[in-house]
Amino acid sequence: MRNAIDIGNGFIVTTDNSGGIGEKLQDIVNVPDRVTAYFAARVALLEQWATHAEPVSILIHNFSGSASWESYVAGVTDLFHESWLEVPPINGSSETNMELVQSAMAVTIIGKKMEAPAPKNSVWFTYGTPLVGDEVRTRVDEIASVQLIHEAMKSGIVHQIWPVGSSGILQEVRLLTGIKEARVETALDSMKSAGPSTVVLLAIPEMNIEEAKALFGVHLNKLMMIT
Repeated sequence: MRNAIDIGNGFIVTTDNSGGIGEKLQDIVNVPDRVTAYFAARVALLEQWATHAEPVSILIHNFSGSASWESYVAGVTDLFHESWLEVPPINGSSETNMELVQSAMAVTIIGKKMEAPAPKNSVWFTYGTPLVGDEVRTRVDEIASVQLIHEAMKSGIVHQIWPVGSSGILQEVRLLTGIKEARVETALDSMKSAGPSTVVLLAIPEMNIEEAKALFGVHLNKLMMIT
């Protein structure tokens, strides 16, 4: 299940954090706090979908100070609105006793497992481009769209997803397959960090490939796993 944790009774917990990214003077990447929260929540949401779970509750862990709280909530809300999803209850806490010189926050999502689709003969693709740091801000059009992914999952175009993180495509394939020596053939840099899951691996049933190409466009690329 990648980084997701099954806590029993059908509940799944996923989380992602962000440090040195935000509005503080010493942040390494300067972006609005709202954007920081959006991308942290994005990773946690994609990992919920990777386990065929849907969010029921959200926790925000805010180490940037109370002034950042509303912006973080707004960023998480933006993600769910973009995905055409109802926003689950949002709670959490803020560090107000100590003032940090850099921004830091995390988003945790609790989800409920849904019925997984029946197994099908599928082909794996990458969707999106590996991006990290300022690239995420300047190359937005190359980032895998959560709206399109959700649409494809609901319609059955996509059978399974697997978000790619900082370890890159190759490492994620090895986690997915459980084979440490697995190799890949892809048009993308398989070793580069995909930051906040700017790339997502998609398992697409053979009968849906042309429909998927029309939906996802030029950033959908076939992925060959050599095991």
